Amino acid sequence: MSAVPSVTLHDGVEMPQIGLGVWQVPQERTAEVVLDALEAGYRHVDTAAGYGNEAGVGDALRTSDVPRQEVFVTTKLPNEQHGRDRTLRTFDESTAKLQLEYLDLYLIHWPTQRDDYVETWQAFAELQREGRIRSIGVSNFQKTHLRKLIDETGIVPTVNQVELHPYLVQEDLRAFNAEHGIATEAWSPLARGGELLSDPVITRVAAETGKEPAQVVLRWHLQLGNVVIPKSVTPARVRSNIDVLGFTLTDEQVAAISALNRDERTGPDPDTFG
Repeated sequence: MSAVPSVTLHDGVEMPQIGLGVWQVPQERTAEVVLDALEAGYRHVDTAAGYGNEAGVGDALRTSDVPRQEVFVTTKLPNEQHGRDRTLRTFDESTAKLQLEYLDLYLIHWPTQRDDYVETWQAFAELQREGRIRSIGVSNFQKTHLRKLIDETGIVPTVNQVELHPYLVQEDLRAFNAEHGIATEAWSPLARGGELLSDPVITRVAAETGKEPAQVVLRWHLQLGNVVIPKSVTPARVRSNIDVLGFTLTDEQVAAISALNRDERTGPDPDTFG
């Protein structure tokens, strides 16, 4: 299997373009799932304090033979912990559960509607200056949130992790991210499976390429430049999701998949959530 490509963030940090998401993975299964993924070649793990499984990720990293510096680890600040003091305390709690001295990427999980994420962002920058975080970014930020953050602090996020899949292509937001040097990372990159993976366009391209529908969708993401963090607890699926580097979609296939856009979310709308 080919090595997973990386994207270079605007601070120079290299981020693997494919990672394992562990949303909804039970704490008691997380270490096993992460260890399977590391064995399959993953070098990027995405968790969050709100997922309740940071300790499982930490157990896997501690027991794995893969050196710590080879694994890119992301976690996220919970919505109720915005503000400088809560951010610093929660960061310490997360790194303790992860059994790590530093994070590769720390994200504000949601902007929420309280408008205190600017103070939180300044605390993130403080932690980065101290060498405790390599890169700082955000999740579920719309253009208005990003503008406020950049205008009031002058600090541009390295990553914006958002819901993104062929039914929610996010072309305008991706263009804004690119204009500001912000990497776009897709959560729910497969739209939670189901209807998308049986869509006639996806199944046609899968037949044309001899690949599984999920592999076609993940390949589409990679060719758009997105970072992806598909989640699975099934070892065969975990391996299949990273086995997307040995083929290429044509421009026509990419365009056909992008044309499936419905602006349809599977999760909350960041403009109203929280």
